[in-house]
Amino acid sequence: MRALRTVGAALTLCAAAWLTAAAPAAADGADGKDGAPTEAGTNFRTATEIKPGQKATAAASTGDYLYWVFPAAAGQIPKVEAELKLPDAAGRHGSATWQLDVYDGLRRHQPCASGTPARRAAQQDGSVTVSCTLRQVRSWSERWANDPLQGAYYVRLTVADLPAEDLGLPIDAEVEASVPDAGGAHADGGDVTPLNPVLRSGTAPGTDSEPPGDAPSDSSDSADGKDGDIPHAVAEPEDDWGSGWWSDRWVWTAIGAALAALAGVGGYTLTRGPRLSGRPPSDA
Repeated sequence: MRALRTVGAALTLCAAAWLTAAAPAAADGADGKDGAPTEAGTNFRTATEIKPGQKATAAASTGDYLYWVFPAAAGQIPKVEAELKLPDAAGRHGSATWQLDVYDGLRRHQPCASGTPARRAAQQDGSVTVSCTLRQVRSWSERWANDPLQGAYYVRLTVADLPAEDLGLPIDAEVEASVPDAGGAHADGGDVTPLNPVLRSGTAPGTDSEPPGDAPSDSSDSADGKDGDIPHAVAEPEDDWGSGWWSDRWVWTAIGAALAALAGVGGYTLTRGPRLSGRPPSDA
């Protein structure tokens, strides 16, 4: 019994240490509303970067293409939700269909696993909400597949169908992207370079090719910044492009180790037999 109590105390201390180490990792992922963008880009190259959890806003005109971009790491499930505040019903001439599209770093359109990416707003509606939830981001993929991979993800918001008289009316858009973790049970192996397009002038997105022409290399390097870093569509997440070192697999691993230790102690206790008190009897 003493050995059993010792093993139980050791396992309790190990579990407390794991939970204490995991708490700061969860707290670091919280983002506030400070510093949220108040404008949107008009194409892929000018897309406004937003952080997961931020609510970006933008004032635009009906018919504009609004672009944002955010990072998503392997093991996460990107979710995007956009709300549009429409002009007064008296100034509109009919209903309109608003559409939300999500593209990866290669500008491949990613289908929505759930949500309502397109919604028709009646003339009397004051606002409309569209949303899209992608499949889990993978750390690798076959060449022929269209699986979502880690890297930058572009959000495009626009109107798909409306009366021609309503083009140019003012609208207010609010977009929020979130990237919840799918959990260790859905993790997959492998690793590929994040699809994070380069924004250097004269360089095609997603490539590291040099600008055309006979311009010297030092002039192009100076445009990248004083430290020589090449600007990309989104900044690298704090936990790198992986989903972080913490996973619920650690919990199940610790539980399995605890059960194995208890089974070992219990099996030893049952099979060693009773102890004899004193010296064994000697043969006559």
